[in-house]
Amino acid sequence: MTPDQDRFKHLPKRVRLEDTITTAETEPVPDPDGDRDPDRDFLIRYGLGGV
Repeated sequence: MTPDQDRFKHLPKRVRLEDTITTAETEPVPDPDGDRDPDRDFLIRYGLGGV
């Protein structure tokens, strides 16, 4: 048996679940509407156009 074949003969050691989870500091997600009310903007653009 060649060294390459022998290398794949056994499974690697088990990895503990605690060793697989990473933690990182995160920041809050920015507001996608940019502090605007999309419903009000829609009404201003399209709802009051015929008045």
